[in-house]
Amino acid sequence: MIKRVVTAVVLIPLVLLLVLKAPLYVMAIVAGAVALLAVAEFLKLASHYGVQPLWQATYVYVVLFFLFVIVASTNQVPLVETTAMIYGLALAVAVAPFVFLTIAMRRSELATGYPSAAAAMFAFSYIAIPMALLVQIRQQPAGAILVIYTMLVVWAGDIFAYFVGKAVGRHRMAPEVSPKKTWEGAVASVLASVLVGTLWFQHGAAISTWLMQAGLIQRRDGMFGLQQPGLWTVVVLSAVVNIAAQLGDLVESLIKRGAGVKDSGAILPGHGGMLDRVDAMLFAVPVVWAWSAWRLMQ
Repeated sequence: MIKRVVTAVVLIPLVLLLVLKAPLYVMAIVAGAVALLAVAEFLKLASHYGVQPLWQATYVYVVLFFLFVIVASTNQVPLVETTAMIYGLALAVAVAPFVFLTIAMRRSELATGYPSAAAAMFAFSYIAIPMALLVQIRQQPAGAILVIYTMLVVWAGDIFAYFVGKAVGRHRMAPEVSPKKTWEGAVASVLASVLVGTLWFQHGAAISTWLMQAGLIQRRDGMFGLQQPGLWTVVVLSAVVNIAAQLGDLVESLIKRGAGVKDSGAILPGHGGMLDRVDAMLFAVPVVWAWSAWRLMQ
């Protein structure tokens, strides 16, 4: 527990500083690095299922995709940025199966080709795309507020699920996948996320003003006036983001349990691997991105 707390105390300020102050292309580079580490851990998990991963091909494809994300992050027109991301994602997803299957055909053991290509495709869709969408959220108007909102909602839900579930949890949610998760913890998680998300948006203008005065963000990165969503919109969005995050956590637990391992890696003391840290975000980010992109296009 001590290692877990120390790691969090060190990482959280760095992450917040990255989101608020770093140039967007730097955030894109860091997101790409996180994606590569998580992809490596996922492919290692896939090998426990008898899959022979396309290691180099998957890495190269993810790197090329994030080069596109880095270039796209230099555009300063919000609608153009979002449209470019949509077309870029569609193209990358459409081309990926053909690329990986073509490379897999070169193997002498043909029976390993399809599972390897499927694992590479899943790694790209499951990890790289959400990490790229996180960068694109930051690129949008009020992007800094939205990214931090996403993190706070996920973190609050995770913390309350753990402590409430440990204290009063009696009914197991998915005992075969994650024995320690309870319905009591899940309900507390949703309520905590809704509360934190609502408070964050209600004070969005004041927070944005303070961040601007501190020199941490530009005006376009904050949330002011009519940019603030209505109460029920925030409540529903926060609940959906939380449910997505909890599903993301359960999905990674399923993958690890099937592989017979406890953690995806050991890169973060007390927290396990990189995939262990971003598993909930991988499901939560697309929800926030879809809502923010829809809001932008209205």
